[in-house]
Parts: sequence; structure tokens; C-alpha cells
Amino acid sequence: MPARRIIPCLDVKDGRVVKGIQFRDHRDVGDIVEHALRYREEGADELVFYDISASAEGRSLDPLWVRRVAEVIDIPFSVAGGVRTREQAAACLDNGADKVSINSPALERPELIEELAKSFGSQCIVLGVDSFEQDGDYYVHQYTGSLEKTRDTGRRTLDWTKEAVDRGAGEIVLNCMRRDGVRTGYDIPHVAALVGATSVPVIASGGAGAPEHFRDAFEVGASGALAATVFHDRLIAIPELKEYLVTCGIEMRR
Repeated sequence: MPARRIIPCLDVKDGRVVKGIQFRDHRDVGDIVEHALRYREEGADELVFYDISASAEGRSLDPLWVRRVAEVIDIPFSVAGGVRTREQAAACLDNGADKVSINSPALERPELIEELAKSFGSQCIVLGVDSFEQDGDYYVHQYTGSLEKTRDTGRRTLDWTKEAVDRGAGEIVLNCMRRDGVRTGYDIPHVAALVGATSVPVIASGGAGAPEHFRDAFEVGASGALAATVFHDRLIAIPELKEYLVTCGIEMRR
């Protein structure tokens, strides 16, 4: 497997970076461009930007802030938020994003995955999955950027991700909702199950609170580990995290 990736996640609302706990109670943590520059300088491998309310509000993300980010950083980044058409995806990519992540819009119309993969290549299409544990299994939730509109789709996570990969998704970000923002560690059994069930790279998301948590995700096969709180609040420094992971025998980009 190629070198593993450290990926700060930036949730965006009303043009600002915000952070919540279990997808609720979001607080403002700063400017999009300032955060992007900081993480680029600290050695992040990639960035992910989520316009968290776009899908629930029936709109797409604003490509103008995508361009603002692309103008100042030289590392890959993906964007997500209400992308429902080829034209909206093209606007994101044309303004400098390397990948487009789709979540609720793909659940609304799964054919969207095929359309985007055919137009731009699977390597540009990321499936975001908000997965919630209940009754001993995992189920996909939708419109998680809005507390009032969040709903259980009734789809099993592993079933949905298999369908999405078959349709052309080139990467999966697994957002474990119960772990979001609580810093108790990634849901390792869930990450391992998804890695074992799919042929595309899997990014672990939700729960990072210590360097050991990143190690655990990589040891079960995650291609990347995504985190927000520990980076936004400077609880973990990316250079030191990478050094630690190298001592664990995990290949990292320097």
C-alpha cells in the first residue's frame, strides 16, 4: 500500500470553518484559507472541506471559496456539499479541487456516482458515508449537516459502499457518527470490516484523540486517517504525529 495519509477535515458553514461533536453544536474555529495554509505548512498530506449544510438546504457548495483555497495551497484537497449534477462537480474541479466527495446526493440518486465517474474518472469521486451503529450493525444516515433533517436511510453501510464502488466511486470516507468529536479513537472494527469488503482506499473518520488512534486505523488497512478537533485545537501536531507513526513501522510522506 502507498504511504498513509494524514488528512485534516474542515467543516464549512456560512463560509467559515466550524467544529461540532457527533454532528451537533458547531462552533466557529476560523477562516477557510487561514486553516488551509496552516495545514499545508504543517505537513498535511491532503485536506477535506465539507459544506455541512448544503445538502440539507438543497443547494451546492460555493465554488468561489474552492478557488480561494486552490490559489494558496499545493497539496490535494477534496470538497463536498450538495453536489448533485455533473455541472456542479465540474465547477468544483475547474476551480481547483482535486476530488469531489458526494454523500446525501448519491443516496438520493445513486446513478450520480456513475455519471461523475464516467465524466471525471473514479479517482476524482469520493463517497462520503455517515455511518451510525445500531442494533449490532451499521446504517447510513443522510442530511447529517442539519439536526432537524438527519435521517436513517435504512441502508446497511457495507451494502451501500459495495454498490457505490460498483458504480464507480474511487475512495470512501467512513464517518463513524458515534465517535465524531469525542476523541476516544476510531471505530476500528468498522474500519477493518469496510477495508476487507472493498477494493478502493478507505479513509477513517471520527474519534481521533491520540497518536495511537491513527496507528490503529493504519494497522487495519486504512489508506488515510481524517481528523478535525485534535488538529484545530492543536492537541496533536502533524510533524510529531508522522514521526511517531514512522517509529511504528508505518510508511508516511515526509
